[in-house]
Amino acid sequence: MIDTATRPPGRNAFFFVLVTVFIDHLAFGLIIPVLPTLIQDLAHVPPSDATLWLGGLAATYAVMTFLFGPVIGALSDRFGRRPVLLVSMATLGLDFLIMGLAPNIWLLFLGRALAGISGATFSTANAYIADTTTPAERGRAFGFIGASFGLGFIFGPVIGGLLGELGPRVPFFAAVGLAFVNFLYGVFVLPESLPKERRRALNFKRANPLGAARHFSKLPQVSWFLIAGGIFFLAHTVFPATWAVHGEIRYDWSPMQIGLSLGAVGVGAAVVQAGLMGLILKRLGTVRTIILGYSVNVIAMTAFAFAANPVFIYFIIPFAALGGVTMPAANGLMSSLTPPDAQGELQGAASSLNALGMIIGPLIMSATLFSFSREGAPIQFAGAAFLLAALLTALAFLPFQRGLAVNRGALPAGTP
Repeated sequence: MIDTATRPPGRNAFFFVLVTVFIDHLAFGLIIPVLPTLIQDLAHVPPSDATLWLGGLAATYAVMTFLFGPVIGALSDRFGRRPVLLVSMATLGLDFLIMGLAPNIWLLFLGRALAGISGATFSTANAYIADTTTPAERGRAFGFIGASFGLGFIFGPVIGGLLGELGPRVPFFAAVGLAFVNFLYGVFVLPESLPKERRRALNFKRANPLGAARHFSKLPQVSWFLIAGGIFFLAHTVFPATWAVHGEIRYDWSPMQIGLSLGAVGVGAAVVQAGLMGLILKRLGTVRTIILGYSVNVIAMTAFAFAANPVFIYFIIPFAALGGVTMPAANGLMSSLTPPDAQGELQGAASSLNALGMIIGPLIMSATLFSFSREGAPIQFAGAAFLLAALLTALAFLPFQRGLAVNRGALPAGTP
């Protein structure tokens, strides 16, 4: 029997990690349509008040990711990607089980805290891709990771919305089963991508949020890009923090309708990142692709803000999907500027700095939706959170430009 822990990644390693990310996000997508309903049942609050609880849950996850992201990245550089991914998969299943059985709102917070600690799947998967691809291939490869995320969100929310008709806890138990399947897949199929000779000693000065940020501040072009990514993520917390409750409040959507809308978002993400990402990068180059992504995101967020009719949402979603090129291209750019033995640390630092924005973002976004949609609000505007997200996305473009200007000579050869 071949030992997957020591077997070389081989030609199928890329496919292996894509499946891992897909199953992980399929499980997560299952619970999104029903989470607001479960919160309302456990906290005994109306939909508008549930936005504040959703923001708190998202912030809890982000706090733990911020604190533990660099540790996870450093551990993957020291012990390999595979064991980190396996622990993450197992803990994710435990999180879903706790949330599915939770008799009170506070156990939901415990589950989200555990998920945040082990939330290394995405960042470690990015490091895995960096291990198994050349710098020239990474932008497109990161696009496929995003496509796997999108595919998970095609099927996850739709299935979750359908299962939610049977009860708000049913999708959580389905997610437990998927997480368990993902764990078994990792145990028996997923090979290690980081050979022992490329591993590095564990350095606790770098394996913490501030230490990682100080380390990468020595590369100005990377640090500015990381700051831009953090603000960009802050803006995009409008989706996990408010999409479901926003749909319920503004459009009177049921869990099934919320799931279908998120499924449409997933289709758009998959088409763009799997089908168009490579073509866009080839035609525009890395930097212009990122600029395109920022521009599309600002326009799409503004359109979501003023979409009074739910039909308009389905016209905006395909255009908004083009904005999904932003982070894969940015990850590819940062990865190409980072030594091979520090890819896990890069992803850990990025995870923590993004999570710092995500700590604040859900609280701001949910509070904004609450303030403009609650009964008796001086101004009734349910799209206010999306308008705020558009402004923050525009702001994120400034440090990205600064990163280009400070050390343009450090960019990879041939980068437009």
